[in-house]
Amino acid sequence: MISPVAKPVGIGLIGAGYIAGYHVSGLRATGGAELRVIAGRDPTRAAAAAAHYAIAESTADWRAMLARSDIEAVVVTTPDDTHEEIATAAAAAGKHILLQKPMAPTAGQCRRMVAAARAAGVRLQVSFMHRYFEEVVRARELMAEGAIGRVFSIRLRNATPGPDWNGWFYNKARVGGGVVMQLGVHGIDLLRHLFGDIESISAQTALLRTERTLADGTVVHPDNEDHALAIYRFASGAIASHEMDMSEVHGCDRFTMEIYGEHGTIWLRTMRGALAIYAPEHTGAREWVVPELPTPAFGVRQHQAFLELVRGEAVPDGTDMDGLASVVVAEAIYRASAAGRELDIGAQERTIL
Repeated sequence: MISPVAKPVGIGLIGAGYIAGYHVSGLRATGGAELRVIAGRDPTRAAAAAAHYAIAESTADWRAMLARSDIEAVVVTTPDDTHEEIATAAAAAGKHILLQKPMAPTAGQCRRMVAAARAAGVRLQVSFMHRYFEEVVRARELMAEGAIGRVFSIRLRNATPGPDWNGWFYNKARVGGGVVMQLGVHGIDLLRHLFGDIESISAQTALLRTERTLADGTVVHPDNEDHALAIYRFASGAIASHEMDMSEVHGCDRFTMEIYGEHGTIWLRTMRGALAIYAPEHTGAREWVVPELPTPAFGVRQHQAFLELVRGEAVPDGTDMDGLASVVVAEAIYRASAAGRELDIGAQERTIL
């Protein structure tokens, strides 16, 4: 939490859909933000969202929001194919940006957003919530301490029934892909955050549910994949398997991960709990140990980090380039699946603007 004497950061939300609630609660939990206006394409829905989240104002004109001097930063939660237009306009208006993942449907759009933010001197953070979970933070610390030695392999699973609140998720032209772009980029970022650069990929993708009924009864026929399996080779020599699925009845709770090292094992979000470690040389116990973790408000760590960037209290966190990298990897998954063979990802492809 920030000092109560610090001036709250004026925030505007662009997008009145499902994920806006996560950002509202996370920002409010920091004690350092004032949510001043929410924008949505439909003025009625925007007004309803403002009332629901107790935000004073709503608008259907996000450009008018960017003209306001009392808005220092914006949170963008609109459909993926609108991200570039909104983010580049926000940067030109001098607003810092928290951008919902995936960063954009293509790596080219991501590069243009990064360039626009840097040219304007504003901070651009991509919303990869999983890296801020307490169990992920502690697992990273444990590996940095050498608790399990060199990491040999990782198993990661991202699985949900799939979103049922809007049909645009199932339109490849709007989102650039299916489960890999909508869900898999969370896992891609988490793996890169914990284990470094991915150097090569082999993959398979499939569309299993060819018809879906949304919560409002609308029937849609997806043209993008809802299942994918990727194998990654890291610069460190570690190998990871990554299963992505949006065809299940229940799925898993955001993700499950198993990390296997030279001297031990770390499991995240499994039947053993949020975090479990078997590493006798580190813990002194020849049994699974389940560390006690802090329990802050959901989303507070991520949104605190964003506010610190906005206030100039922290160095850039690199999630702008990480957002680009996640889309580069996602695009490589599609190419590897189509080619039916392992593909390399060059350093220039991962980083060039």
